[in-house]
Amino acid sequence: MYGLLKPGISTVLALEARNLTISARIGGTTVPAIRDLSFKLAPGKILGLVGESGAGKTMVGRAIAQLLPAGFAVTAGALLFEGEDLLTMPPARRRALLGRAIAFVPQAPMTALNPVLSIGAQFDEHLARLGLKSRKARRDHAIAMLTAARLPHAADLLAQHPHQLSGGMCQRVLIALAFAGNPRLIVADEPTTALDVTMHPPILRLIAEMQRQHGTAVIFITHDLRLAAQLCDDVIVMYAGRAVESGPARTVLATPAHPYTRCLQLAGPAMSAERRALYVLPDQMPSLLQLQRLAGCHFGPRCPLVTAECRREAPPQVAVATDHTAACIHADAISRISSTQRPPDGPEPSERPLLRVENLSKHYVVSRRLFNQGRTIDAVKDVTFGIAANEFVALVGESGSGKSTIAKLLVGLERPSSGQIVFDGQNLTAPSRRSRAIRAERLQIIFQDPQSALNPRRRVASIVTQAMEAGSRHASADERLKRTKELLAEVGMPADLAARLPGQLSGGQRQRINIARALCRVPKVLIADEIVSGLDVSIQAQLLNLLARLRTELGFAMLFISHDLSVVRHLCSRVMVMYRGEIVEHGPVEQVFAEPQHPHTQALLSSVPPDEPGATWPLLQAN
Repeated sequence: MYGLLKPGISTVLALEARNLTISARIGGTTVPAIRDLSFKLAPGKILGLVGESGAGKTMVGRAIAQLLPAGFAVTAGALLFEGEDLLTMPPARRRALLGRAIAFVPQAPMTALNPVLSIGAQFDEHLARLGLKSRKARRDHAIAMLTAARLPHAADLLAQHPHQLSGGMCQRVLIALAFAGNPRLIVADEPTTALDVTMHPPILRLIAEMQRQHGTAVIFITHDLRLAAQLCDDVIVMYAGRAVESGPARTVLATPAHPYTRCLQLAGPAMSAERRALYVLPDQMPSLLQLQRLAGCHFGPRCPLVTAECRREAPPQVAVATDHTAACIHADAISRISSTQRPPDGPEPSERPLLRVENLSKHYVVSRRLFNQGRTIDAVKDVTFGIAANEFVALVGESGSGKSTIAKLLVGLERPSSGQIVFDGQNLTAPSRRSRAIRAERLQIIFQDPQSALNPRRRVASIVTQAMEAGSRHASADERLKRTKELLAEVGMPADLAARLPGQLSGGQRQRINIARALCRVPKVLIADEIVSGLDVSIQAQLLNLLARLRTELGFAMLFISHDLSVVRHLCSRVMVMYRGEIVEHGPVEQVFAEPQHPHTQALLSSVPPDEPGATWPLLQAN
């Protein structure tokens, strides 16, 4: 399953899990969170752990690092690092391995580094712990590792602090720190999730190159099946704390043998194949308490192939090919799961633009002091575009290109430095009571992070009808309750959620509430700012299908801001590409994606992994 080892690399397994079980204490009851997990990872190989949030991927990494959350503990099994059980070795010995033999690349680069220490100070502290006595030797080694991580001007970088670097640079610093001790095992937890799409290939290529140079074994935790197919030698698909499928990465993802793996594939939009409706997994992954009461296959309640036999007992691991196993008694029927119908077409867009932006610019002055005028940053430069009624238009580009600034300008959260914003023939550029009223009635924004966008002390009924408090007339309690039920029905949620607080909802449910709030006044234009970013592919599919259905039922236009080009292709008919505050290319999605003209558009498109697991991704192979 793991192939031949490279010459000079030890034949001892880097990591082996034997029936690993991690349990949590909930309400006085011990509930397994990871159940009987077993795998073998050879030196110089990359093992991918894939699945939805809550599947248990990160919990495996935490167990290796001895950083399990409060109330969680390993209750059975063994976790062997080079033949030694990490669970039974003395704590001092285990701590000595961390950072030296075992290193970690965390998910959030901007928060993982110490904000009050320079990059050089953090390297110095880490290398001193590894045993480098000389300060000069530590500095030289830090510069060498930063240079190997493809960071320019490494010596100058040592004096800088994390906030002075981009997210991609911080992630490269973390990778350099992880490899600085020449570790034999690295755990990389979603290392590209927080980064721009153009940063994915260089970061993944860097991990692969350094892994090959050092003969390091890597556990790569991700929810992106396409990335796993390109980077990993083998994958384990996890669901509700169990390994439901495992084997060579390209084999598993090209010919899945478990319904869950197949459903995840069908839930993701494609970049090249014919557009199709996204497969929506019903409900959500069961909680730990629900798992305690669930008999048979844990995926059964969501599985399209479930039978009475599936509900009676947990399925065994079945060999479907060489080194390829799946915990399913219907492995030979996976091809029956499909989603071939085209997504529903929305209403035809109008010929006349409903929202028109003309020569819009926004400048910021920074570093202004008493005798210094400061410097001007052009966040948005001379942007012109229009959106017709019922039209879904995408705005794509890297972080800092000006996408969110345009969103804020449109809804009045920022004032333009120049240019015009015209809605249905009425100029909204200058702030006034009339322009605010039109925006509140006709223009609504859906923010990226529902957790911070929703008031944690308001209940759902109050949140979704918040717009009915605005203006001179406040709606009655009966009117708001009626509208709450209508809105929850529109976004596919039960009416009994009206009394809940945001903290009592899942991430997907919170985003649906975010959408329902924006729809309260039945706006003509929605501005959606990265609303599916960071969500599981199953939740993403639900929301994308929901938006397509609501456009057909309610009729509205949308400016869809995103960095996920496959989502853009699935949902939108037209795309605008932003680069350094300017729209550098625009046109029909299929035309722009098939024949990109601007170098930045070409860079964005080439940064997306191919749909087919067996295809070669040139950027990952590039030098």
